[in-house]
Amino acid sequence: MKKLLVKNIGLLATPEGKSAHRGEEQGKIKFLKDAWVLIEDGIIASVGTGAVPAVEGAEVVDAEGHLVTPGLVDAHTHLIFGGWRQNELGLKLHGASYLDIQNAGGGIQSTTNATRQASEQELAAKASKALDEMMGFGTTTVEAKSGYGLATEHELKALEVIKDLNDHHRMDLVATFMGAHLVPAEYKSNREEYVRLVCEEMMPKVKEQGIAKFCDVFCEADTFTVEESRQVLEAGLKYGLRPKIHADEIEAIGSQLAGEIGAISAEHLIVCPPEGIASMAKGGVIACLLPATSFNLGAVFAPARDMVKAGVPVAMATDFNPGSCPCLNMQFVINLGCLKYKLTPEEVLTAVTLNGAAAIDLADKVGSVEEGKLGDLVIWDAPDLDYICYRVGSNLAKTVIKRGEIV
Repeated sequence: MKKLLVKNIGLLATPEGKSAHRGEEQGKIKFLKDAWVLIEDGIIASVGTGAVPAVEGAEVVDAEGHLVTPGLVDAHTHLIFGGWRQNELGLKLHGASYLDIQNAGGGIQSTTNATRQASEQELAAKASKALDEMMGFGTTTVEAKSGYGLATEHELKALEVIKDLNDHHRMDLVATFMGAHLVPAEYKSNREEYVRLVCEEMMPKVKEQGIAKFCDVFCEADTFTVEESRQVLEAGLKYGLRPKIHADEIEAIGSQLAGEIGAISAEHLIVCPPEGIASMAKGGVIACLLPATSFNLGAVFAPARDMVKAGVPVAMATDFNPGSCPCLNMQFVINLGCLKYKLTPEEVLTAVTLNGAAAIDLADKVGSVEEGKLGDLVIWDAPDLDYICYRVGSNLAKTVIKRGEIV
């Protein structure tokens, strides 16, 4: 049995439980001073304070009085893509909007072209490098979407890459099928046929492949209407894929559908209206907010405080992608959660750990430092939780531990 004992933890900060926290509960964090954690065969065996137990054969890690938290959970990424889109920066600086670029053949369609041309090996190598960087910032679990293939062959290819990475990289990955990311160029004059293709041809093969757990759709102006999105998500349910939805990023459409259909999460929600918040609260939907996208687009920030007040669980993630948010640093997301969403450090910690885990149906396995969960920890170069929220621009992840092994 492989054992790892983390001792001399100045302050252990963690949410508790196996489900998303909402309302006042979102800000409830357990703090343990002078703590220790014992991990056996990758699973947390015990957590305590005071005298450190003598554990025969254990590798000992001295936290040197620093802060320890659960590993961070990045619950929304577009990890699998070919190429980059740095050429769009100048267009944005000259006033072109996200939809302007997309409608001119850039944006998602540009990445789709590059993704279709890339081999599985090329996509895996690119994504593996990104995962290494993510883990260096303290992320230990990642959701990864398909959605840049936009053809059956290439969507399945992307999901195979995610499976390969989950099998061979230290990071744990969860796959989301997102064939409904954009109507590709070849179907622009026949969008109904593309929706049919996603629902009737892609979905059965995705189910047969057995890799994806979720189905996502980009419900937005110039992508998929509310009714098209409903059609896609209901088809996903038919094939055993739990619904997620990109909603209210640019226009306020989609969040009400999230509540009506019982999506596990609604994502973006930059311009989410009160009726959307109410629908999500009623439907038990987790709001997965992406503040780095608002930052990168120069957009407003999602009404996170209103969501917490309404009892909607709030998670936060990077939205790592080659266009609207080429950011894979969850520490920056933590900073923005406090500075732009006005969430407390305690609410932010829950958002990037337990609630993020719940948004990908893994709250029973990750997201908190508790017996029986995976031994995923971050030892921070920080004395307390406030410090990692307060410091901007530095990597404060001193030591990352994944499944009981030092990364």
